Amino acid sequence: MAKTYVVTGGTGFIGSALVRRLVEEGHRVRVLDNNSRGAARKLDEMAGAIEMITGDLRDPHAVKQAIRGADCVCHLAYINGTEFFYSQPELVLEVAVKGMINVLDACAEHNVRELVLASSSEVYQTPPVIPTPENVPLSVPDVLNPRYSYGGGKIASELMLINYGRKHFDRAVIFRPHNAYGPDMGWEHVIPQFAMRMAELGAKPGVIDFPIQGTGRETRAFVYITDLVDGVMRVIERGEHLGIYHVGTDVETSIADLAQQIARCFGREIRVVPGELRAGGPLRRCPDITRMRALGYEPGVPLAEGLAATVDWYRRNSQLKAKP
Repeated sequence: MAKTYVVTGGTGFIGSALVRRLVEEGHRVRVLDNNSRGAARKLDEMAGAIEMITGDLRDPHAVKQAIRGADCVCHLAYINGTEFFYSQPELVLEVAVKGMINVLDACAEHNVRELVLASSSEVYQTPPVIPTPENVPLSVPDVLNPRYSYGGGKIASELMLINYGRKHFDRAVIFRPHNAYGPDMGWEHVIPQFAMRMAELGAKPGVIDFPIQGTGRETRAFVYITDLVDGVMRVIERGEHLGIYHVGTDVETSIADLAQQIARCFGREIRVVPGELRAGGPLRRCPDITRMRALGYEPGVPLAEGLAATVDWYRRNSQLKAKP
């Protein structure tokens, strides 16, 4: 049955992909975004099929306008990108806390009974077990490290959704994306940064020295955007009330191997040069997706295939990167 969905942060990377999928499946979609991190051009092909509201998540009137008449709110708006955790932690927290309160208040005022929250693997920081299930403790290891503004804001959002959800929602669900990647994902993440650096270094002859943060043995589990959205849709449609789901893949990749695979997309050979790891960066991260598999989810895009498409997009669209 067709529903009216509101997607906050709908012009962002995951948000725009989710909006497309919801429209493809016949739903009515309203997007709330101020385009500070996203870009309206990502939804150009959806013009006429969606309703766009340009507004700030911190503005309660804009949020109430967007949510009026909705059947379900998918709350994805946030300040992402590791660089911003360090440079603008106060803004990260303001958007997190004010935004979550405004969404909850608007849902209460307009009797919206379904709410889906995008959280993050950052809520559990350095995990005690790999692959990591949903029930591990959440933590802020050092309140003086601005990196944890992001994870701290997500923890606060999860707490608010769960505790408001008990009384005020028929279904309130959390999903934690794990290292989603793909074309047009932004410029502050490891895959686009490696790709653009390779594009700049490509004229050098021979084996290229390629400095990285850390030893290169650090791992992540990278999930392609179409697989990620497949999982999010299963959470939206089938996730249990007050349920938490890790969405991603359980295939780990070292950062050194990631760099080598991106270099191969350029037909080049590199020599990975280890460097200092920024404080707070976890050494390993890989989700346990058992709960997602119980919903029928299974990621299917191999990393090599996804990287080829992603690197190709960045090679062709480098002009879209904002100049400093």
